[in-house]
Amino acid sequence: MSNRPLSFQIWLIIAGITTGICLLMMLILPAVLGNFFTRELFATIESSQMSILYIRNLGEKVDPKEFRPRVPNIDIQNNRTVSHFIMLGNGQIISKIISVSPLSSRIQNIIANNIQNQNESVKHYSFSYDGRTLYYVIRSIKINNAPIYLVSYMWNNYRDELVRTLFERIAFILGLLLVVSWIPAILLARYLSRPLVRLEEHVKAIANRELDQPVLIDRKDEIGRLAASIERMRQQLRIHDEAQQSLMQHISHELKTPVMVIRSYAQAIHDGLFPKGDLSSSVEVIEHESSRLEKRIRDLLYLTKLDYLSKRTIKREPVRIDELIRSVIERLRWNRNDLQWEVELDEFEVAVDPEQWNVLLENLLENQIRYASTKIYVKTSSKPLLQIHIGNDGPPLDDEIKSSLFQAFRKGSKGQFGLGLTIAKRIADLHGVNLEAENEDHGVSFTLTFP
Repeated sequence: MSNRPLSFQIWLIIAGITTGICLLMMLILPAVLGNFFTRELFATIESSQMSILYIRNLGEKVDPKEFRPRVPNIDIQNNRTVSHFIMLGNGQIISKIISVSPLSSRIQNIIANNIQNQNESVKHYSFSYDGRTLYYVIRSIKINNAPIYLVSYMWNNYRDELVRTLFERIAFILGLLLVVSWIPAILLARYLSRPLVRLEEHVKAIANRELDQPVLIDRKDEIGRLAASIERMRQQLRIHDEAQQSLMQHISHELKTPVMVIRSYAQAIHDGLFPKGDLSSSVEVIEHESSRLEKRIRDLLYLTKLDYLSKRTIKREPVRIDELIRSVIERLRWNRNDLQWEVELDEFEVAVDPEQWNVLLENLLENQIRYASTKIYVKTSSKPLLQIHIGNDGPPLDDEIKSSLFQAFRKGSKGQFGLGLTIAKRIADLHGVNLEAENEDHGVSFTLTFP
């Protein structure tokens, strides 16, 4: 059934439930109706019995054999289905008041036996005989302290007719309701499956990279939440595609320029020309562009590696961050010997990936060295949270640059593109560390805040 359309599955489930309920009711209804009408039949017998039991003067001495209940004419029509007779304790019938269906001697003997064993004033009995059931009530009456018994009875014809008639009508109504219920079940199935069909179309479009059509389903239930999740996925994929296209454009630009310079200089030297005046200067340009090209390729590969690691658990180990910072500073000092360094580090240890944090600190310090005027400071603080501050006294960040500072191939104030800060931000995010850039009173600072 799982291969069928969802609307058919929903309809089949609803139809199956309603059919099962109807069949269950059809099975239990005869028993329920039978018990109900049995009680009603005994109530009818008792009511008829009480209506004919009428004694004008209870104080008058009357021979039990001569006792005759008064039968008002008004009740004869109502009691035509109930038979009555009076029996003594020895089983002798002394009076047949109303006899619609006479009883055989065998049944009379059974009733006489019931009378001899009856201790209650009124008791209900039933007896199956020759494929039919007799329902009767025996009521004890005392006349001059001598007991006589009023026996009232009915055969099951009347009860069975009522049960059959009512059952047939209820069965017809249930069958009609069952058939009619299939129509709203079909409509409900289509109503529930329609948004899922629309979602299927949207997901197919997203799978085909058709990301311009928004997913609009105005619902607040589970289907609505699913649609909202698909819409967020579409938006993220669209942003990713746009970023990927932009990234490819920047990559082609960044790689094309040094390759073009290297090729043109190499061709010129091959032809005996020196664009920079002499061989040494021209080769130095080739070497510089080669180094630049190598760094771009290395950054791109590392950024791809971080994307891969973002979907896996990072292998962490305890690292003395203060020692790691000092090691990176010692390697980068020579880039600008004119800068003053202010380093105030507390000893602290955190669980990180040392190789990634080495790259993160290198990229942040290289950026600060590039834009610093006279000094760079590196400090740590432990209250309220553990933080690392890396700042310089260079020019402040423009609002436009600040908002896109950590984006790939962002163009800086000196017209340079790069991936260094993007890589630093990715590494910080992978470790759950917040990296922010702020304008200070006399420069720009990066702040790493540990959770």
